[in-house]
Amino acid sequence: MALWRGSAYAGFLALAVGCVFLLEPELPGSALRSFWSSLCLGPASAPSGPVSPEGRLAAAWDALIVRPVRRWRRVAVGVNACVDVVLSGVKLLQALGLSPGNGKDHSVLHSRNDLEEAFIHFMGKGAAAERFFSDKETFHDIAQVASEFPGAQHYVGGNAALIGQKFAANSDLKVLLCGPVGPKLHELLDDNVFVPPESLQEVDEFHLILEYQSGEEWGQLKAPHANRFIFSHDLSNGAMNMLEVFVASLEEFQPDLVVLSGLHMMEGQSKELQRKRLLEVVTSISDIPTGIPVHLELASMTNRELMSSIVHQQVFPAVTSLGLNEQELLFLTQSASGPHSSLSSWNGVPDVGMVSDILFWILKEHGRSKSRASDLTRIHFHTLVYHILATVDGHWANQLAAVAAGARVAGTQACATETIDTSRVSLRAPQEFMTSHSEAGSRIVLNPNKPVVEWHREGISFYFTPVLVCKDPIRTVGLGDAISAEGLFYSEVHSHY
Repeated sequence: MALWRGSAYAGFLALAVGCVFLLEPELPGSALRSFWSSLCLGPASAPSGPVSPEGRLAAAWDALIVRPVRRWRRVAVGVNACVDVVLSGVKLLQALGLSPGNGKDHSVLHSRNDLEEAFIHFMGKGAAAERFFSDKETFHDIAQVASEFPGAQHYVGGNAALIGQKFAANSDLKVLLCGPVGPKLHELLDDNVFVPPESLQEVDEFHLILEYQSGEEWGQLKAPHANRFIFSHDLSNGAMNMLEVFVASLEEFQPDLVVLSGLHMMEGQSKELQRKRLLEVVTSISDIPTGIPVHLELASMTNRELMSSIVHQQVFPAVTSLGLNEQELLFLTQSASGPHSSLSSWNGVPDVGMVSDILFWILKEHGRSKSRASDLTRIHFHTLVYHILATVDGHWANQLAAVAAGARVAGTQACATETIDTSRVSLRAPQEFMTSHSEAGSRIVLNPNKPVVEWHREGISFYFTPVLVCKDPIRTVGLGDAISAEGLFYSEVHSHY
């Protein structure tokens, strides 16, 4: 009976398709295939797995991402932390009694009037900007109005705090955070984050993020693009005040991984103070017991001299691992006259071969080798559409899983989903690329079923993976910090460190 019914169904389907073809002979093959699949109901017609490149890639990642054999138990993170207050820029300025006048840029804001002029200047261009507000009392008054404004949103801010927050999501990890932590930030932090009493302060360091939408109007002003204007009076983070507290607290906490960030916050300091503080940073890092890896997270910088000092004044050799994005990588090679340093900016997606050359140069020139007493053996590079992990051979394990995990979290966090939602992400990485331009590299063709590509060059291993980019991101602040934290979480350091 079942056999007869099956034959009848098959005959009916063949007849139906035949009729369609007879009546509409010009129908394209894809339309016929679509019609046929719509008729083929039932489990027999279901595809045997995810068919889109995004679906295949996400499934391959899930199979690759495994926890390392030796895992971190205690992670110490420092030293920049603040509260990001996000609200409508126009509404805040109106609440402060300001009205739209002429726009004018100010490198430093000294008054409410400077704030209004600078905001108008950048809103008119639809450009992002960040400025220091010099007057403590005025800033404190503005921050209070902003913080209590209806609809204002408070978030954990500062690379160290964001990295600590990401690590704290793993309940089997103990996390120490050192930075200027006020009452609001303390309230926002995960319960799993321990803040030493010396890091607590009575007032939060607020960073005010004034948003405006594309087409938003204020008086005669109309924003061509959506963007944000950020300002703060952040002296504590600017001077890395918590650095010594951080290093002093390590003896009692006994971490097996240290993550340091906040060097970029020194850009507002005088050259003399920067030079002095960098030497103190190197001294502090060298006080961390031998055998504990130190990861340095870089962030957006505009001061070429400061970046050059970070590279040359023994900061790079003192750290074990680096995290950075495409802007920081290009700025680094320009500041230290590395490969492709004549390039003024990336032309769209950063070229994989060029990125690979710069990463190779950093590890060859400043990384560990038989002839150089450096600790640097790992760099985690991230850009919107792909990530690369580069390591000196013999020092790190599980990097294939680590680079995949970092890329996966970029897609889930930006879309605010627990797992990759393939309908909300897209694969935008280059379909093929060269692994180097300064020597004869290999040509790689991307395969979503094998999403991590590995290549080797003179004792350095490279692990490349595409990112599934969120089409409509919910929140992009702190994405780089989450990527680096996730990559470290899945990394294993060899015990001879």
